[in-house]
Amino acid sequence: MYDYDLLVVGSANADLVIGVERRPAAGETVLGSDLAVHPGGKGANQAVAAARLGARTALLARVGDDAHGRLLLDSQRAAGVDTVGVLIGGAPTGVALITVDPSGDNSIVVSPGANGRLTPEDVRAAGSLFQASRVVSAQLEIPLETVVETVRNLAADGRFVLNPSPPRPLPREVLAACDPLIVNEHEARVIVGTALGDSPEDWATALLALGPRSVVITLGAGGALVAERAGARVRVPSVQVEAVDTTGAGDAFTAALAWRLGLGEPLAEAAGYAARVGAAAVTRPGAQESFPTAEEVASLCGSPES
Repeated sequence: MYDYDLLVVGSANADLVIGVERRPAAGETVLGSDLAVHPGGKGANQAVAAARLGARTALLARVGDDAHGRLLLDSQRAAGVDTVGVLIGGAPTGVALITVDPSGDNSIVVSPGANGRLTPEDVRAAGSLFQASRVVSAQLEIPLETVVETVRNLAADGRFVLNPSPPRPLPREVLAACDPLIVNEHEARVIVGTALGDSPEDWATALLALGPRSVVITLGAGGALVAERAGARVRVPSVQVEAVDTTGAGDAFTAALAWRLGLGEPLAEAAGYAARVGAAAVTRPGAQESFPTAEEVASLCGSPES
């Protein structure tokens, strides 16, 4: 029996958000809206998204001993995330500078801060959390060596989900543990490191050749493609909604997918549910503030709650 459906190992940032009519070109200044400060970071986002859906969730992360760190802890606890693994100090809380245009598209620059001080030693010290977790999810806003140590500390039958963002080449040890590796086209190109084929099916083949047990390729309005080593390539349709802000939508997708896989759902079915969660998230502004409950996903998208 696991205490947690999902353990998220990753980043926690304060999101500093400004709305713009258009994003500036090089050397250009544009005026924007008033500054809004939101709790964010891919790790913290995933933890909140999963908890909102009803998953028993814990977060292993590091924040600064500052106002932004307190904001993040408050947000996690309000969503029902267990913050026993959130470490405090070592550097200021990480910050993400985000511009959002009228279409809902965003550009993000991240200052890692305390996220860069989440170490392999921190992972080893949290061994009991790993043994108590059915699924572990990670991203790449923390040091790569910490992600490697995460893989080494999985429970014997634990499942590892990785969204390699921001992307970089990955060691075979990490790739071999991914089930699934969740990427968009840009991330796929960086990880493969060579020319990809013309179709998402070709990209999946190239990625699977590197060792992951399964792959999910997100395609924006085109939905997603799921692929397993011994299985067929399956297209998962998107859900058509009016996008307000895409910030955090990928994190909501990953969290929902990881949770549903832990419940025993097949990959394509879990990805279909995750697509509905991601669609619900883009209909509201912000990252964590936009993440839906299971009931809201059902109401918006006509999907079952469980």
